Amino acid sequence: MKRTFLGEFEEVVLLTVAILDEGAYGVTVTQEIEQKTGRAVGFSTVHTTLQRLEEKGFLASHMGGATAERGGRRKRFFTITAAGRKALAEVKQTREQLWNALPPETLQLMV
Repeated sequence: MKRTFLGEFEEVVLLTVAILDEGAYGVTVTQEIEQKTGRAVGFSTVHTTLQRLEEKGFLASHMGGATAERGGRRKRFFTITAAGRKALAEVKQTREQLWNALPPETLQLMV
């Protein structure tokens, strides 16, 4: 089976959707990334990444109800799929293997 890789920003967005669980839509994902990472991100960048992750099968989406706070516009909510959870687990495992392979003296220089 062909393995699909995640880019660094895709990983951050996928993790954020998993953190937000049922409350993940474009604005909340953008705000959570900025809050957790201190990194300024554009809403359109997050939106494009959410769409790409859905195309890859890592996310699923559904439309919520219209709200007065958004002028009657509906929100598109995202949830992580089984493939998305598997991709995150693989990324985490790879990162742990790389960190564990660092020579101890290298870690001392980094602290």
